[in-house]
Amino acid sequence: MRLILIGIQGAGKSTQGNLLSEKLKIPYLSTGHIFRNLAKERTKLGRYIKEVMNAGYLIPDNKTLQIVNDYLHRPEYKNGYILDGFPRTLNQAKAFKNGIDKVVYLGVSDEEALRRLSYRNGQGREDETPAAIQRRIALFHKFTKPVLDFYRDKGILIEIDGEKSIEEIHEEIMRKVGKE
Repeated sequence: MRLILIGIQGAGKSTQGNLLSEKLKIPYLSTGHIFRNLAKERTKLGRYIKEVMNAGYLIPDNKTLQIVNDYLHRPEYKNGYILDGFPRTLNQAKAFKNGIDKVVYLGVSDEEALRRLSYRNGQGREDETPAAIQRRIALFHKFTKPVLDFYRDKGILIEIDGEKSIEEIHEEIMRKVGKE
């Protein structure tokens, strides 16, 4: 099974991604995690990604597509995966040809996302300054909302109330992907 998790920063994608990975026995891959790892590298690409992320901007579509496609060609993803944080733009969604089964949208309000992020802010991630978070939320509304319409039109979008309990959200996702 190939799943995509979409939601505003703080919606609970990594929490659900890890739970789904364990339950479905397929790997969970977060583009944020990939980008943060690349940003630690002392390479031209690493420095570039670090600067873009710390400013709260999105990595350009062509670079994101290349990085994600490179990762998904690794053997551990051949039997399926759960992908978090991609696609973030309509161009990425249209260009991504990887046979997605379902797209799960975890809907939470901006206020709830900010509350959750301020709660976890003690984890010291450089890319989670208040200004960067606010910019990412605005970018989500501008660029990622059309992605939801794209997958809705394809008939593979599952919309979940992301403000329920972790357990309720997980059960609803499992039911709607047909893996109760």
